[in-house]
Amino acid sequence: MLAAGTVVALAGGAVAVGVAADGSAGESAGAAPPPPATTAVTRQTLVDRETKTGELGYGTPRALDSRYNGTLTWLSATGSTVTRGKALYRVDDTPVVLLYGSLPAYRTLRSGVDGRDVEQFERNLTELGYTGFTVDQEFTSATADAVRAWQDDLGVPETGQVEPGRIVYAAGTVRVASQGAEVGDAVGPGRAVLSVTGTARLVTCTLDIDDQRLARKGAEVTITLPDGKRTTGRIGAVETVIQTSAGAAGQDPVTETKIEVSVTGDDPAALTGFEQAAVDVGFVAAERADVLTVPVAALLALAEGGYGLQVVDDAGTRIVAVKTGLFAAGRVEVSGDAVVEGLTVGMPGD
Repeated sequence: MLAAGTVVALAGGAVAVGVAADGSAGESAGAAPPPPATTAVTRQTLVDRETKTGELGYGTPRALDSRYNGTLTWLSATGSTVTRGKALYRVDDTPVVLLYGSLPAYRTLRSGVDGRDVEQFERNLTELGYTGFTVDQEFTSATADAVRAWQDDLGVPETGQVEPGRIVYAAGTVRVASQGAEVGDAVGPGRAVLSVTGTARLVTCTLDIDDQRLARKGAEVTITLPDGKRTTGRIGAVETVIQTSAGAAGQDPVTETKIEVSVTGDDPAALTGFEQAAVDVGFVAAERADVLTVPVAALLALAEGGYGLQVVDDAGTRIVAVKTGLFAAGRVEVSGDAVVEGLTVGMPGD
């Protein structure tokens, strides 16, 4: 509440402000000079965006380790894509094949085994054109017959069993991001052979834990490309990751917890033309819908604290106290008994 005689900083100097019985600022004790410029109080949705640097690419690569001991005899080229049923690489001239699914291959599938991994594998067999069995959670003799036909086509021993090292599951078609070994290398468990990503263009942004509020799955963001063009996207995956960096001389490595955000473009075509590039990502930090706003420059700092506006109307000028809300994009949310849409208020000159 303003007290009588509160001083307000105005473009023309300090002005004493009288106070009405309800505590609102009243007409100035002396004639206040007209402001150099005016603006109107407007109603709008106010959005506060924070810009972070992201990387345009295909997302974070996933390393694929060989689960067979042997010699690497062939592997997919960097930048190539691999679809369901095709070989990612070959060990001792036998293929390791890509299938689609979310559950990793973790055990040998054989007659009598049942579970979700069986159903996932059988669904892939069906999509590859093999029939004669029911897609369910039971690995039956009929499934084993279909597996032998599949193994015959692959050129591997027809055992009717599926070893976990023979298949790699991914959500869909993969793109080879890099090769971790060369043809002729000895490979085995724990040896990375390839790193792969999805095929969709993504923006990956790493945020500090303090910025976790920005990482809201499904939230809209803006993407500013290297050529200055702007497009929009939405936050997809949000993951907590641990980053390790070298410590100072004689000290242990430093680990930090970060938030990794993947953004998909609303217009995928807008993200083409850049293989790998740094982009600016505009996250929505806060949003206020249908609020009254003025330019931040219209606010007057009251001597006792808080803010006011210089109202301009046919009766002259007067100062009214306001409560401020969200500050964003050079504007500020304002409210108060005397504040209405269309109200004319003073602004400083150029």
